[in-house]
Amino acid sequence: MKKVLKKCFITAFLSLAFIGCGGEKESESTQKLDYKNAVYIYSWAEYIPTEVFEKFEKETGIKVIEDIYSTNEEMFTKLKAGAVGYDIVVPSPDYTEIMMNEKMLAPIDKSKISTYGNIDKRVLKKLESFDKGNTYAVPYTMSATILAINTEKVPNYEKDYSIYDREDLKGRMTLLDDMKEVLIAGLGMEGYPQDTDSEEGMKKASERIIGWKNNIAKFDSESFGKNFASEDFWVVQGYAENIYMELTDKQKEHTAFVVPQKGGSSSIDSFVILNSSKNKDNAHKFIEFIHRPEIYALVADYLMLPSINVPANEYVEETPLFTLDDLDKTELLKDTTPTLELQNKYWEEIKMHN
Repeated sequence: MKKVLKKCFITAFLSLAFIGCGGEKESESTQKLDYKNAVYIYSWAEYIPTEVFEKFEKETGIKVIEDIYSTNEEMFTKLKAGAVGYDIVVPSPDYTEIMMNEKMLAPIDKSKISTYGNIDKRVLKKLESFDKGNTYAVPYTMSATILAINTEKVPNYEKDYSIYDREDLKGRMTLLDDMKEVLIAGLGMEGYPQDTDSEEGMKKASERIIGWKNNIAKFDSESFGKNFASEDFWVVQGYAENIYMELTDKQKEHTAFVVPQKGGSSSIDSFVILNSSKNKDNAHKFIEFIHRPEIYALVADYLMLPSINVPANEYVEETPLFTLDDLDKTELLKDTTPTLELQNKYWEEIKMHN
């Protein structure tokens, strides 16, 4: 999932000193690392609870060293440029698919993950749309792009993107400044999949989105949570956990987190192991540890997302912002590279339209 970071930080003891960006000679810092007693994770900021790292290290003696990226594109570009040293990466499904096609990933040895059977079969089935036999990816979370709605200001609404057709909310709504997220919404409302190569479909979606553009205040991928909390905007497209953290307890009572039932998109961020990993055994041990029910419950509570680990539901204490059932009608993000030129053409038209 494309996350708007709660905080941008880099693990102090990692930085980029030990991971090269190409070249034949490893840096002095790299040469001193004890690869056999560590696992190197490249992930989103504050995505895996520190408590989980600490428990894993205490039990196994394996040191977790984490580096941070802010977008899938940043992660992919760095790895393709020659960065080495990472074991586990946590891409969204579209980039998992791309990395598979680029032969960047090692197959998962499920015999080394005794907790694999805890994962909800519905989630595994969704991943099989591109990862046949669930060969390369072990799901970590399932989330969605949602609509946050201030129900004090907007008591009546449809649970889809038709809300952006409403002129009575003109200037009080925002959409993400993200081509893929917005086009999926527009295409879905017109009955087309995200990877359509139909010129007619893209034209219809573009015309619909231009209509939405006339009603929104702006495209915003940076401050939608803060601006929703300030009540400058009453309807925003974004990510539930990033909005929730900005709200007071009172505001939470009149905020609806809506998974659009038409035009909605979802994401399964997964653990993948790089072909270049020097610590594949440790990587499998970490993934196995995460999917222990009592450990995964810490993840679900921390992120306020639905548990994709079935027995973990007995340990979960927080109510998720939406459920797995809410995601049934959403379209899982996928690699749309073959239609990228067509998408760019219409997105440019949308952004340029006055």
